Amino acid sequence: MTVIRQQDFIDSIEDSLQFISYYHPLDYVKAVEAAYNREESQAAKDAMAQILINSRMSAEGKRPLCQDTGIVTCFVKVGMGVTWDKTDMTVQQMVDEGTRRAYLNPDNPLRASIVADPAGARINTKDNTPSVVHIDMVPGEKVEVMIAAKGGGSENKSKMVMLNPSDNIADWVVKTLPTMGAGWCPPGMLGIGIGGTAEKAAVLAKESLMDPVDIQELIARGPETTDEKLRVEIFERVNQLGIGAQGLGGLTTVVDVKIMSLPTHAASKPVAMIPNCAATRHAHFHLDGSGPAELTPPKLEDWPEVTWEVGENTRRVNLNDVTKEDIQDWKVGETVLLSGKMLTGRDAAHKRIQTMLDNGEGLPEGVDLTNRFIYYVGPVDAVGDEVVGPAGPTTATRMDKFTDMMLEKTGLIGMIGKAERGPATVKSIAKHQSVYLMAVGGAAYLVSKAIKKSRVVAFEDLGMEAIYEFDVEDMPVTVAVDSTGANAHETGPAIWKAKIEDLDNALSK
Repeated sequence: MTVIRQQDFIDSIEDSLQFISYYHPLDYVKAVEAAYNREESQAAKDAMAQILINSRMSAEGKRPLCQDTGIVTCFVKVGMGVTWDKTDMTVQQMVDEGTRRAYLNPDNPLRASIVADPAGARINTKDNTPSVVHIDMVPGEKVEVMIAAKGGGSENKSKMVMLNPSDNIADWVVKTLPTMGAGWCPPGMLGIGIGGTAEKAAVLAKESLMDPVDIQELIARGPETTDEKLRVEIFERVNQLGIGAQGLGGLTTVVDVKIMSLPTHAASKPVAMIPNCAATRHAHFHLDGSGPAELTPPKLEDWPEVTWEVGENTRRVNLNDVTKEDIQDWKVGETVLLSGKMLTGRDAAHKRIQTMLDNGEGLPEGVDLTNRFIYYVGPVDAVGDEVVGPAGPTTATRMDKFTDMMLEKTGLIGMIGKAERGPATVKSIAKHQSVYLMAVGGAAYLVSKAIKKSRVVAFEDLGMEAIYEFDVEDMPVTVAVDSTGANAHETGPAIWKAKIEDLDNALSK
């Protein structure tokens, strides 16, 4: 019998969550580097450059890769020959204690994103607990742990279907993926669970994402099993869609496809698809009674030397004096460097503003959105001499339901977020002759370096969802929807899908 100390388990959970908050798995870094080197779309190449630069900066600074430090998902496989030195805590409680300590670490505090009463008040639990824990009893005398921090942007794009037994899984994936938009921050990975029951397929999909990137090795040796053949087919067909990095159009949408499957009922074919975003964060360790897990930091020289420079035609904008007339000649796809003051606000702040306006109260004291830009962000708390912690964009589509109201009633002229906007929102942007700018999801630490001052101006009780005023200098963004309604997330993928088809046709001749 192996005796595992509770403290070793808790320490290992805490250490692993801190570790994955700032260290990308190197297999993912190398996969993105390879995609960057072969990418022909300049917009996608620029986005991947920022992701790789952000990854190295986070490793150097030991600060989070993304402002969304995720919901903790932990797979714990306990050997039948294992006993614990104490029996006063369950495995769930031990994972939660390690999570609590990791997220409240004063040297690298991680953003607490978990809310209780999800169908009602949605009150933040303040320490990112509880975690989602899956426990299996397995043969042996060790404890195996696979742990991940899953961001909401990619988790929200999960899809599940009950196919007919004769239906084609790859066809469903290829049809479904474009409907997911770019809020899951490609290039990433797809985890696919097949079989079992509905809930088991979803767990299989999530667990599959714990495996390392190895699709190129699989292609080189040749797929043998049904699942391997399906992995390769889906990988190739998805990348032919031309969605590209950040949904801007390009050659690489996914760097790997993972599949786990189980036997299922003869009448059923449950399939779940869960994407991993550009902040692919997971760790894998074993405990054998000899002490806590030892996680070996990667070497900084293992990161590629990637640089990103703005082009000669980049537009520089002073946010302090920009007007609606000024933004009319901004064109979709254009790179803009923002300097000056902007306000922030995301889900909870928008909902509260709407309630205040509906009640005739007006905007909160200190908030004036006339000729202003609002940045959809919930930053990590600052440490040391930082102005703000990692502060990358959140998924803009969640604010679509509020956009027409904001443009109609507040004087707002522009928004900054990640991924696409919905069709109704694009029409509203054109109607109000405003603009939507896209910052790169997965480059939160890099973006935070452009923020020179930060202060809370309203809704302080909302924590990371409060309204801040940021003073930025040369913050890089892309015009995703211009004042005419031209939309980069429609034109980019369409152009690159056609280019990829032409290339494939040329190669087949």
